[in-house]
Order: sequence, then C-alpha cells, then structure tokens
Amino acid sequence: MPTELEELVEFLHHGNTPIRQIACENLVGFSVSQPELFKRHQLLPVRDLKLLVRDYTPIAKNAITILINLSADEEVLAALAEDDAFVETLLVKLANVKEPNADDVAMLFANLAKSEKMKKLFTLKRKVPEGVSSSANAIDQLMDCFVKGAEGALNKHANFDYLSYLFADLSKYEEGRAYFTTKQEYDDVVPVTKLTVFTEHTSGIRRKGVASTIKNVAFDLPFHPKLLSEDEADILPYILLPIMGPEEYDEEESMDMLPDLQLLPPDKQRDSDTSIIVTHLETLLLLTTTREGRDKMRAIKVYPIIRECHLHVDDDAVREACDRLVQVLMRDEEGEEKPHPPIDRNAYDDDQKVEELF
Repeated sequence: MPTELEELVEFLHHGNTPIRQIACENLVGFSVSQPELFKRHQLLPVRDLKLLVRDYTPIAKNAITILINLSADEEVLAALAEDDAFVETLLVKLANVKEPNADDVAMLFANLAKSEKMKKLFTLKRKVPEGVSSSANAIDQLMDCFVKGAEGALNKHANFDYLSYLFADLSKYEEGRAYFTTKQEYDDVVPVTKLTVFTEHTSGIRRKGVASTIKNVAFDLPFHPKLLSEDEADILPYILLPIMGPEEYDEEESMDMLPDLQLLPPDKQRDSDTSIIVTHLETLLLLTTTREGRDKMRAIKVYPIIRECHLHVDDDAVREACDRLVQVLMRDEEGEEKPHPPIDRNAYDDDQKVEELF
C-alpha cells in the first residue's frame, strides 16, 4: 500500500488543475527533506514535474522550486540536463519578458550547470527572442538576459542575477573560457567585458558569480594579454575597485595607478563579502603567472592597494590571499631588486582600520 505522501506525489499528473496545484504546494518542503520520494517508478514524479513547468503560473513556480531542490541529486540532475526538450522549455520561459517565474528558471539553470551536458548551450541554436537578443545562439541569449535584465530592466518580475552562477560553472570548461574571451559576431563584443561592469553591483549574487567567472577565464594563459589590454578586455580596474576602500595613497603611489582608481570618494567601500574579495585576489594572482602580468601590476602600483586591503580587512582568508600575491610581486626578477617592502601590520594603529559591513 502506498503511503499518503506517495499518493500525494501521484497527484502531480492528475487531470484536475486544483488537485495538481495542491499537490505541488504540499510537496515543496518534502523535496528537501525526502528527495527519494520523487525518484520512485524510474523518476516518474520528476517527469511529471518537467511537464508542470509549463502549467499555470502557481503550479509552474512550485514545480520549478521542487526541481531546484531535487537537482542536487546526480540522477535527477542528469535527467534534467540531458533532456533537450526540457532545456528548450526553460529557455523559452527565460526569454519571455512577461514570465513571472524567470528568476526561478535562472536559479534552476544555475543548478543544471553542474552537469557537463550543459556545455551544449555553446552550440545550441534556437529561435531569436524578439526584444531580448538578436542572436540565435542560446548562450548569447542567456548573456543578453543577464546584461539587459539587471534590476528588472527587461522583465519587471526578474533580475536574472542567478545566471551569473551559470556563467561561473560554464567558464570552468575550455569551451566556456573560449566563449567569454572571443568577440561575438552578432554584437562585436567580447562577453567577459559585459560581465566586468557588474563587479560592484548591489546584488551580492551577481557580484559573486561574475567574480568567479572572471577568475575561471584567467586560468588560461593565452587569454592574459587580452584580459590585461586596455584596448580589449581591460579587466584590472574592475577587479581592483572592489578590493579598494577609502584609504588615501601618497602622490607617488597614486599617480601611477590606473585612472579609474585615482581620487576615489571618501565614502568608497570595499566589497562587503570577503569571499568575493578573495576571488578577485586569486584572479590577480593568476594574472601574475606571466612576466607581462607581473610587470603590469608593478607599473600600475597594485602593491599599495593589496597592502591596504591586507591591513584593513580582518579576515584570515583575505590576508592569506594578499600575502600570496605580495610574495609574487616582491619576488626578484632576473637582474632586478625587490620592488616593494613586505606588509607590516604593526606599522598601523588599530584606530586606522576601516570597519567593514558584513
């Protein structure tokens, strides 16, 4: 005899709309506490939920929420990511500027990116969504939703912030890094430059996903010249600004810094999320892998910025990341002396430290 819960799961494919709605509403919590409940009969409940994503809005929202929770399971994740028709359903909903559940779909996409099967987004072509993108490439459409849709500008119901997590996972693959650093034909823009402008966005989700994407792109050495070039990606000011606070620098230091980093307002604040600061520091460390990168950072006085970050952020992970970067910047190059002294925290009084908001 099936239990009451098992009977409730069976109502997901009931022909009566109110009954499907009640079943969905009551099963949301169990998708976290009892995920195995949805794996019965060779994932029949999951197949039902995939269909319910196209149902009336309240039912669809709960169905998506359940799938978000269940996608942590590898078997369910595979069943979702490998289903091309289901992925197309999600793309249709995401690109619909009137879709009320667009942010839930974006969150589900972020989870699906844990599967390698989602690399198909780089080659998938589909109908061009009017008013959203002029490209037939699925990945371009997702990027346009993210960029144009910030803060409800594209769809009043959505901000698309969670797509940044999708990009972060996709950028772990070689195909992803190639995409983010290659100028796209439809708009003549390098995708990573569309993301860098969000490193100081108000949304912590958006900032974190963007920071991780930039870091992953920096793992490939051939892309470094493009990333460092002021005429191409020019990412340095965008990853240094979130690291900087209201500290003042002496004239000799500041005059060589990048123009965007000079004369910052007295109320300038570092990123309040220390994990994002660490990510940016790790990106800078990756960019010191080449002599060109190290010379560039020394020339634009990155060291003083890292010094102040080390001195004013009371977080062990941040300090460790600062130390690793400083060790590289201080390292002797052939025929040269060390360009910077080590960081001395004792040289600064406690009352000079900036209080950070967390």
